[in-house]
Formats: sequence, C-alpha cells, structure tokens
Amino acid sequence: MALISVIIPVYNGEKTIRETIESVLNQSFSDFELIVINDGSRDSTLAIISSIQDPRLRVISYPNAGLSASRNRGISYATGDYISFIDADDLWTPDKLEAQLRALEASPQAAVAYSWTDCIDESSQFLRQGSHITASGNIWANLLLSNFLDNGSNPLIRRQALTEVGGFDESLRAAEDWDMYLRLGAHYHFVAVPSPHILYRVSADSMSSKVSKQEVETLKVIERAFSQAPESLQHLNKCSLANLYKYLTWKALDGTPERHKSLIAVKFLWHTVSHDPSLLRRRIIWKVMLKIAIAFLLPPEFASALLEKMTRLSNLDTLFLYTKLEPF
Repeated sequence: MALISVIIPVYNGEKTIRETIESVLNQSFSDFELIVINDGSRDSTLAIISSIQDPRLRVISYPNAGLSASRNRGISYATGDYISFIDADDLWTPDKLEAQLRALEASPQAAVAYSWTDCIDESSQFLRQGSHITASGNIWANLLLSNFLDNGSNPLIRRQALTEVGGFDESLRAAEDWDMYLRLGAHYHFVAVPSPHILYRVSADSMSSKVSKQEVETLKVIERAFSQAPESLQHLNKCSLANLYKYLTWKALDGTPERHKSLIAVKFLWHTVSHDPSLLRRRIIWKVMLKIAIAFLLPPEFASALLEKMTRLSNLDTLFLYTKLEPF
C-alpha cells in the first residue's frame, strides 16, 4: 500500500494528460499510487494513458459525471494515508510531494500542506506567478476572504481529515475546491510550503474562464461558508465578496479584449466597488476602468497592443488581482 494516493480526473484531456502524468511519475518522492479517473472521455485520452507503463498507475473509466464526482470516485479507490489531486492540464515540479509530505510530518497538528502556484500557458511556458500567500495554522479566516490555494491541484491532505469533512460537493460546477478547503479549514490547521510547486495551466476553455458560471457557483460557496462561520468572522463577508468580484473582473478582461467581455467586466467591477467603496480612492481602480474602456471602444488588435503596453509598464493585472487578501 502506497503512502500517498494521487488522483487525476480527466475528460477529453488528450492535449495535456501525458505531460501531467509524467510530472507526477517524475516526483522525487516515489511511494505513491496514481489513480486516473477517465470521466467519459471521447478523444484519445484513454489510449494515451494506456500507453504509459508504470506499476503505480491505474486508470478507471466511468460515464461523464463532472469534476467533483470524478475526484470522489478517485477517493473511493485511494489506499494512501495522504491524498493529493491534480487536474489533467496542470503540472507539478518534481519536489512537490516530497516537500509537502515533509511539511506535514513536521507539523502533526496540520491536516493540509499547500504550496505556491505559478501560471503557465497552453505551451507550458511561464505566464505569471500566483498569489504566493504564506499562512499557516488556523487559516479559516484567511480562506473566508479568498481561495489563496489558487486551484484544485495544490494541497496534500491527510486522508482521515478528508474523510471526516466529506467528499467534494457534486452539486457545484465551479469553486468546489474552495468549498472543500473551507470545510477543512473550519476544523484543521494548514501548513504552507513557500515554493511554487504547482504549475496551473491557463487556457481559453478552462473552467475558471467561464466567469458567469463561476460567479453563481462561488456565491453559493461563500453563502454556505458564512452561514457556518461564527459572529466574530461575519465582518469578513463583504471583503470576501469584494475579492470575488475583483477576481471575476480580472478574469473577464483576461485574454483577447472583446466588447462583450468588457461589458461583463463593468458588471463585476460595479459589484466590487459596491462591496468595497474604498477602492474608489485607489489609483488602480481607475486604471482598470481605463482598461475596460479600451476593450470596449477599440478594435481587438489595437486594444491588445495598447493593453499589453499598459500592463508591461504598470503590472496592472498583478496589482489588481493580488490585493485580494487585504482586509478592506
């Protein structure tokens, strides 16, 4: 029986699944099993996985049921004392599992170890760094403000803790990882590993790019979390909503500037400011409004060139997105 169970849910992941699996099999820590849940893929995903020969790898196929259901199915097959998940288009650095396991062994009171994330593009080239937040111990209040673990490919979790809080919520179609982290954070300590071990792939068709669906689902997660939070943490609710809408504004403007995306960004920005009026006193909000105006008024090719120059000069995206853990 392996010490760690790694679970990869995959649906039509032929473009990236081999690289993802190899990033797991190449870990410096080798005492793990790799469980791939093929979620009804209709492309060559299954053939690609079957061509990889490693005794630690096994694949189980099911009809398509979604990300949360696939993760839960993986948990049902897992035998390790620790469990980690990685999405089928993300990558790990070779020392990810080793570093996180070492952190949990050094912090027996912690149930979750997490690392920093960097973003890569569709060609696996560095795009930008993630939030790179370092918080350890009782971090429930921090998690109520934002999902600073950034994605579902990050933590290593003690199996016992995962079992006690229940599986992933299969009714959610986005933000299911944040929902899980919030439930874990309400009962267990986390430990940070301050190194970028997760390479999160940003693509046009990724779940996080579907901002309208993400808004609806994430609002459910926030409402549920604060319904269970004590009175002493209720003041964080507006901060959490402001952070959500800052992120959604940024996602709506990410990529090629288009008029309809700028209109969505206006709606999200309005919600951001309504939950945090103090943003109007910050220069960055006016830069974001300028970016929206450029995307709305100019043809995409001209808007792209101008916005690229603006971002290079002011680091606009990073300044706006990663103020999200500030207690307004």
